[in-house]
Amino acid sequence: MLRFTFGTTVKYGDKMAHYEDWEKLPEETKDLERARQSLVEELEAINIYQERIDTTRDVELKKILEHNMDEEKEHVAMLMEWIRKRDRAQDRKFEEHD
Repeated sequence: MLRFTFGTTVKYGDKMAHYEDWEKLPEETKDLERARQSLVEELEAINIYQERIDTTRDVELKKILEHNMDEEKEHVAMLMEWIRKRDRAQDRKFEEHD
């Protein structure tokens, strides 16, 4: 099954296909793409945990899921911090947006 993700990649199973020749891309571009894709995956995980938290009736399980979701949020923050250091245009958007 093909799953289109935002931007430059198509996800097919566990493999990432790219619109451009991956081998020709600079390492900096590859790392930014890895970080951005990881960010997408962390945000998806937060949504999944939130749904599970909202639907479970087990209090102990809810606490575990909340803990796990908080860890995913920490990962989002870490990734955004890394991206901001390496993509100055993205960093400026945090300061200049409407």
